[in-house]
Amino acid sequence: MGRPLNPSGTYYAYLRKSRADREAELHGEGETLLRHEQMLHDLAETLGIVISKFYREIVSGETIQDRPVVQKLLQDISNGTCDGVLAVEVERLARGDTSDQGTIAKYFKCSDTLIITPMKIYDPTDEYDEEYFEFGLFMSRREYKTINRRIQRGRIASVQEGKWIASTAPFGYERVKIQDSKGYTLQIVPEQAELVRFIFHLYLYGEQQPDGSYKRMGRFLICKKLDALGIKPARAKNWSPSTLKDMLQNPAYIGKVCWGRELEKKIMEDGTMKKIRFKNPDYQIYEALHAPIISDEIFYKVQELMKSQQTAPVVSSKILKNPLSGIVKCGICGSPLTRAASNTKDGYYNLRCPSRGCKNISAPLSLIEEKLLQSLHEWLEGCLLEWKHEEYSSNEERVMKLSLKNYQKELSRLYQQKERTYDLLEQGVYSTDVFQNRIKTITERIQTIESELSNLQRTMESNRQSSHARNTFIPQFQGVLDAYVSTENITVKNEILKSILSCAEYTKTERNGKFNRGNANFKLIIHPKLPKSPS
Repeated sequence: MGRPLNPSGTYYAYLRKSRADREAELHGEGETLLRHEQMLHDLAETLGIVISKFYREIVSGETIQDRPVVQKLLQDISNGTCDGVLAVEVERLARGDTSDQGTIAKYFKCSDTLIITPMKIYDPTDEYDEEYFEFGLFMSRREYKTINRRIQRGRIASVQEGKWIASTAPFGYERVKIQDSKGYTLQIVPEQAELVRFIFHLYLYGEQQPDGSYKRMGRFLICKKLDALGIKPARAKNWSPSTLKDMLQNPAYIGKVCWGRELEKKIMEDGTMKKIRFKNPDYQIYEALHAPIISDEIFYKVQELMKSQQTAPVVSSKILKNPLSGIVKCGICGSPLTRAASNTKDGYYNLRCPSRGCKNISAPLSLIEEKLLQSLHEWLEGCLLEWKHEEYSSNEERVMKLSLKNYQKELSRLYQQKERTYDLLEQGVYSTDVFQNRIKTITERIQTIESELSNLQRTMESNRQSSHARNTFIPQFQGVLDAYVSTENITVKNEILKSILSCAEYTKTERNGKFNRGNANFKLIIHPKLPKSPS
């Protein structure tokens, strides 16, 4: 029969929502925890006891480690002051492995705590009840594995059909229900999609320079640019390089869905089992039902570019002997070229890439300097013949105009909302306190939008004014080049070049012959600076 219950004892109740409960809720069967709570209240009343505390678990954890509420319950019963724990069924307490099941059983046995369910009251100190309890946990574990296998098979089948199985959509899309079928797919959000294309363009090609070339931008600089434009990510205040990395590597943007991009592995660390997640290079990829935002060509070019990126080492020198220091960079890996003595008796100096394994070939410093000055003169002559009046790419211009339109639309909506708030006060719908709270919230939002709109308008105005600034830059540029030739001071030469150049990219793949070192068979791409736009 088991020992009788103590009507004046201390009793707790444990509630946990299972996968089956969540599926039932989706079909309109009501909130699970509320129904189970009422069921346990009724059970306690029938047994003549009172529940003093409820423990509600809403996470779907497999192990005790993943379920903080059951951890708290076990801690609270460990001192032996609890007479019993009520649960809808014994399986709600544990579905972990045999180690977790043994932990649950040990806590209840050592604390002499009853497990009370509508079907049976388990006394862990009773040999038969203990076996029955352990068998129930074992069957629960088997049921969990069966359900999990069925769910995984269903998810794999959905991915193979091109459906979107994640609970959230990547930036640029929204998650929509598939008509006349089970599952979800993605639908393009035009305004966000335009921004996604803009990000890929900036990373792959960069911003357009005054000579018509493009200067690439890294993820950090792209984040700063997006924040400066007042463009917000989906679920954060500011853009981060890690967010952009995930976007740039996401196959969803070329109309694909994946399975197994991230894997989970269990490890033992200091006697505790932990789960670690890692990238899987051999994940499966399938054609999706949703439309792509980015072309395959651009996407895979970005992937190759990301693989080739390396962090450039920082090189400093107390005594400057290289007029091109910090200016000329490796066209292969991006590292600043360094000055090094040649191995010949002539004692001349080379510029070389310091990165180990880089295939860029060195060349005489004097030859690179000569080629750099020649390139600057050629660029200047090209500007004098025809200055291409293009300040920024059409992609950026469209994004800025779109952002401006969104700000203006939001401001209009807020002012209308403010007017309605005044009307509701006059009609007596709002009390004075409610009105003051509402008007304060709306006013603060208006001030924030107006500030961001003002920043965006200043940026657009600066871009428009830069055309005039560039035209005044040509004569100044010519004067600086003349000053470079007329001085012998290495530090002054370096400062002069840095005043007109962002950088120059050097690439050489073919070695010169023994007596042919004066052959400038290398590629040098210059990136002149534009003057700052007037504020």
